[in-house]
Amino acid sequence: MSRYFFIPLLLLLATAGFCLPAQADDTAALLSGLSGKSFKAKIAVVEKLAASGDARVVAPLTALLEGRLHKRKSDGILVIMTKLGGKRHIVDALSGAPLGEAKPRSFKKIRVNNRLRGVLRGALGALTLFAPEPAKRLSAARSMFKSAAADSLPPLAKAYLQETEADVREALARTLAAARLRHGSSEEKLAAAEILSGFPDQEVRDLLANTAQTAQGDLLQAVNRAHAGIEQRLAFFDILQNIFQGISLGSVLLLAAIGLAITFGVMGVINMAHGEMVMLGAYTTHVVQVMMQTYFPGAFAHSLLLAIPTAFLVTGLFGIFLERSVIRFLYGRPLETLLATWGLSLILQQFVRSIFGPTNREVIAPSWMSGSIEITGGLVLTHNRIWIIVFAALVFILLTLLIRYTDFGLRMRAVTQNRPMANAVGIRSSWVDAMTFGLGSGVAGLAGVALSQIDNVSPNLGQGYIIDSFLVVVFGGVGNLWGTLVGALSLGMANKFLEPYAGAVLAKIIILFLVILFIQKRPRGLFALKGRAVEA
Repeated sequence: MSRYFFIPLLLLLATAGFCLPAQADDTAALLSGLSGKSFKAKIAVVEKLAASGDARVVAPLTALLEGRLHKRKSDGILVIMTKLGGKRHIVDALSGAPLGEAKPRSFKKIRVNNRLRGVLRGALGALTLFAPEPAKRLSAARSMFKSAAADSLPPLAKAYLQETEADVREALARTLAAARLRHGSSEEKLAAAEILSGFPDQEVRDLLANTAQTAQGDLLQAVNRAHAGIEQRLAFFDILQNIFQGISLGSVLLLAAIGLAITFGVMGVINMAHGEMVMLGAYTTHVVQVMMQTYFPGAFAHSLLLAIPTAFLVTGLFGIFLERSVIRFLYGRPLETLLATWGLSLILQQFVRSIFGPTNREVIAPSWMSGSIEITGGLVLTHNRIWIIVFAALVFILLTLLIRYTDFGLRMRAVTQNRPMANAVGIRSSWVDAMTFGLGSGVAGLAGVALSQIDNVSPNLGQGYIIDSFLVVVFGGVGNLWGTLVGALSLGMANKFLEPYAGAVLAKIIILFLVILFIQKRPRGLFALKGRAVEA
């Protein structure tokens, strides 16, 4: 009985012994074709290697893409060359066996061109379609969308049938449909056009547009229908994207302008140094991050949360100092106040340059503010913008509650509406002025914390927002928080919808012109404050 058991086993081992070396020899012979001069022949070799599914060819193909694949002149063996400690070390391209140090003149680098690089990326993607990590499979499926050749149809179909992760399966369906639209039969191309109509993104739209140039008959009609449907959905997504960007820009303008609305509305001070308060808040964020990274590296992820109260205190106290030392002597003289605060802005800019230098400073975004949410191919919501919108809403709510429901807010509103009467009932208007200026400066510092996540931290940071802040305040109504909110969101939305048609610079000019026309009709803005002193 043992004889009947061992004979099939010996035959199986013998078969394996013959087949495995043959497969290895075939792969090695195929790999040697990369050393030829014809890029067309190299592309054919790469496609065959990808279709073989042999995992060993990943290393040489990756080395070829990175410019590290060489041919030894003496025997024509392909090797992978790496630099370690100033020396060049080589390993066998297929087996990975170390071959010692290398003399550069003894080897010839395998050349690639742009077309071959694209084929290599697609081939490496095909070879990683069955990787155990879902992230690698997803990356492979996406990278093969533009470069999937006819030979990649079987592995793509097999990977799609075996895939269990929803995101990876969706990416595979998209790539498989694109490959069938290029290389499939007539029926497969029609079905692929119908499938691709459910993926509204730029790459699919471009693929359908290119296919329509050569398609005929039923395929042309199917491609045109899919292309028209995607165009409509992308236009709708563009509107949603502009709305999101407009709300995001409006949130930034709200943070930058709300402090100015407080000081301008209560004190009547045209503070040209308000932008520098924003800049100080951004630099405070940078300093907090550097200190956390140096002394508490384990808590670095929370440095931005610590920077929020720190920036508010630093800029708020600095604002109180400016009001007590300079601005309180200039009340009732708007021109002198404007010139003095403009001079203060120049002094603060030079002060920061002297300490931090003129170059931009880096503020690292925490992990929870990095990345984005891809709703679909044409609508992407970045995490930092989403958090800025949330932060601006929280600041606005807290300020509204502070002004409406606290003793300090009551005194501030009393001084705003009728300063002489407020003094008559015992309110220290000078103290209210100082605290109000400090509050407005502190909120500007919070704006600097937010802007440090989306803009360069430099001495000129505040200059880019001071004009927009004044536009928001004047348009919404001086000293009115709700007017500032509506004005910031309105100008932010208008700016984002005008930019695609007029450009960034011309869009700002148009908005400035429209605001001037609006002020001619409503000099007090959208929401004018009420009170005897204000109306007088």
